Amino acid sequence: MATVATRMQDCFIVPFGEWEKNPRLQAKTIVDLRYGEHYRKSSHTVYDIKYHIVWITKYRKPILRADIAQRARDLIRAICRANDVEIIKGHVSRDHVHIFVAVPPHLSVNQLVKSIKGKTSRKMLMEFKTLSRAFWGRHMWARGYFAASSGNVKDEVIMKYTEQQSLEPPDGDFKTDDDP
Repeated sequence: MATVATRMQDCFIVPFGEWEKNPRLQAKTIVDLRYGEHYRKSSHTVYDIKYHIVWITKYRKPILRADIAQRARDLIRAICRANDVEIIKGHVSRDHVHIFVAVPPHLSVNQLVKSIKGKTSRKMLMEFKTLSRAFWGRHMWARGYFAASSGNVKDEVIMKYTEQQSLEPPDGDFKTDDDP
């Protein structure tokens, strides 16, 4: 008989005799019963750390359009993926970026934002000469950022706010103003 537990509401049906033989099944079942399915798990940690993060372009210049916005989104996705950060929702506006992310416990908000802003700025200034001219070959993001945990505001409120940044319908989990 397979060692798979079938979830029914908040209960598990475990094949007879499998519980004692399979410590991994025991651990997963206990974690799921205690914490639910929306928690992220690593080898020794169960967590749910989510942040709403916003940062703006230098001088609030509306430069995040078309190819530049698409490239910014792609770079942000790649950096988040490399840091085991899940983008729940996101939006690239003309002069700022919103992301709602689930972050592992070893990564601080400051480390994440520093990584995203630093790497995207460096790569995009090299790739787009218009950006290099607009910002004199220096930083494309303004100093600082906004960050709030989702503990005080429900996740749905943050996601709805992020979706409403544009009048166009949402495109997946992370969109730009120029998405069709």
